[in-house]
Amino acid sequence: MPIYMDSHIVPGVEAKHAAEAHKKDLGSQNQFGCRNMTYWIDEDRGRVFCLIDAPNEEAVREMHNHAHGLVPHEIIPVNSKVVEAFLGRIDDPEPYFDSSEPGLKIFNDPAFRVILAISTIDVGLLYHQLGDDRAKQLFSLYYDTVREQIQKYEGSEVQMKGEAFVVSFASVSMGVECGIAIQKALHVAAELIDLKMGLHAGLPVDQSDTLFGKTVQLARYLCTIGGENQIVMSAIVSELNKPDTQTESAYQERIKRLNATEEKSLAQLVYILDENWQNPEFGINDFCGQLSISKSQLYRKCKGITGKSPNAILREYRLLKSLKLLRKEGRNVSQTTFDSGFNSPSYFIKCFQQRFGLLPLSYAKLQT
Repeated sequence: MPIYMDSHIVPGVEAKHAAEAHKKDLGSQNQFGCRNMTYWIDEDRGRVFCLIDAPNEEAVREMHNHAHGLVPHEIIPVNSKVVEAFLGRIDDPEPYFDSSEPGLKIFNDPAFRVILAISTIDVGLLYHQLGDDRAKQLFSLYYDTVREQIQKYEGSEVQMKGEAFVVSFASVSMGVECGIAIQKALHVAAELIDLKMGLHAGLPVDQSDTLFGKTVQLARYLCTIGGENQIVMSAIVSELNKPDTQTESAYQERIKRLNATEEKSLAQLVYILDENWQNPEFGINDFCGQLSISKSQLYRKCKGITGKSPNAILREYRLLKSLKLLRKEGRNVSQTTFDSGFNSPSYFIKCFQQRFGLLPLSYAKLQT
């Protein structure tokens, strides 16, 4: 059966309340063909997340409604290995205190996580620029260093696609310190591999169809607005980890902290880009329309947060997506042009060569 995670918004919820509701779920699960695996409770944020093996989403809703009436606000399908990578478990932890009520396991284990996204230059591009031996040496140093620091700072490697990492931390300070440690360890190689990092934080079910979907998406995008060997922190991470003058004095240019307004605006930009990048007809007027602002306001907003114009942001987003498309077997330049949102192959080729230093077809051949 598929596995689901649901989200309950329950202001004022306490660990005991969640334990009592979970016990009632266990008593009703067989009637609906479900298996309640575990749950997470975050008293500070008034949220409860349940992990359930169930035949479908409706069975989850019906079971909760029958057991205690707390119908979930969101339900998403999940992979148990991904859940374990992000959250560290897929079964109940040891209760943090004993309950006098038989079968009541009380614990307070928040599902809030700090996500560190790490990116570098595309592997194929670096091989093209430096040759096989030097590129292999640099990426070996990069992978070994990142994994060493993840382990040291108690992170969990959730995903590694090509050159990019996504890492989960239960502690904000550990996530920040891990990023700084990677900066320091790779400072010599950082320019060559174009090392960038983004730190964001959030909850596992966040109005996306994947676990930590919006949190991971924004963390990844933060990488693209940073400078060389720079960490870009979202407002929520900055708020939970105040600047340490002594630690950051030597690295103040290596850390960029967004405020709440900037983070909100950036999240809106990323959402619009993600929804429209493949549409060749989508342009700046459409951007303005969706945000209900003028062209001059959009320009100031984009330049203030990313240092780039709206046109440059849209073009860069499409070009980075085109790299992924060209890595797929059998792709051709014309097909990639339109699938990545460009309306002219000649213009796409020109932009691609200016940005990456080689023709799209030459890049595609590197993948074979």
